[in-house]
Amino acid sequence: MATWDDVRALAAAMPGVEEFMTRGDRAWKAGPSGKLFVWERPLRARDLEETGAQDGPIVGIRVGDEGEKQAVIASDVDVFFTIHHFDGYNAVLVNLDRISRERLAEVITDSWIVVAPKKLVSAYLAARS
Repeated sequence: MATWDDVRALAAAMPGVEEFMTRGDRAWKAGPSGKLFVWERPLRARDLEETGAQDGPIVGIRVGDEGEKQAVIASDVDVFFTIHHFDGYNAVLVNLDRISRERLAEVITDSWIVVAPKKLVSAYLAARS
C-alpha cells in the first residue's frame, strides 16, 4: 500500500518537479511549462454516484493517450479507474491504498515522461541506462 509520503517522494525525485497546492489539494508539475502530472483528486458526490464508495485517497496520474489510459485501467481494475469527468482527458485515477509503492513509482515516472520537456526526459533516461 502506498501513501501520500510515497507520492511526494516519488514525484519530487523526478527532475524539474515542483509541488504546489491547487484548490486545497496537493499537485506536482514538471518542467518550465508547469504541466501537471500527479495530483490529489478526492472524489466529489457526483463521482461517488458513478463509482460507488471508494476507500482511501485517490491520486490522478497523467497518461500519454486514450489507448494508454485504457491499458492502464485494464492492467488492474482494483487500482486504476476513471470517471465521466475525465472523458477525453489523458489521465487515470488511482486508489492509493491498493497500489504498491513499486507500481506507483512506475506510473509516476511514466506520467512525468509524458509531460516533461524532451531534453530533460532524454537526459533522465540516459542517466538511468
